[in-house]
Amino acid sequence: MKLDPRAQDALTFQQYEPSLRIEGVWYHALTEHRTLEGTFMEYLRLSDGRADGLPAPFEVRQMSVSWAVPGRLNAFHVHPKRIQDELWCVINGAALVWLIDLREDSAMPNRRESYVLSGEAPGLLHIPWGVAHGYKAGPTGAMLLYAANDQFDRQDPNEGRLPWDFFGPELWQENRG
Repeated sequence: MKLDPRAQDALTFQQYEPSLRIEGVWYHALTEHRTLEGTFMEYLRLSDGRADGLPAPFEVRQMSVSWAVPGRLNAFHVHPKRIQDELWCVINGAALVWLIDLREDSAMPNRRESYVLSGEAPGLLHIPWGVAHGYKAGPTGAMLLYAANDQFDRQDPNEGRLPWDFFGPELWQENRG
């Protein structure tokens, strides 16, 4: 089919094939058990501090909750001082999450991945040490429940901050296509 040449030059196509993944990042869907009276969902099942039934071993050392107002941008941070992996789960609202691999020995340095986490379809997103991460809360905000395999130390915080637009402001722009 012939199109107007200006439109033809501006045309792009969405890609649907699976992309290469950042090593160590994985997503594990959670199961909600719904009834008319309400919903029940297991977040983590633990045995001796270790999470059971996940794609990879994970020792829980701390669990935290973060609430974000609609549109809140909380980016970017990375844990450079000590190994700290995290399991993120949005249990209410939604968030656009960006991950960027900053590990010096990575097979795919600076590889970027995005995820939409939602309380409507909860799951666990594993963020390994050395992967910068941040999120933008959706239109109703976001409640993020997360587990870490290291504990927060107020005397020696392990959260290195990067500017919100360090990897480009376009990551956070609304998709109008």
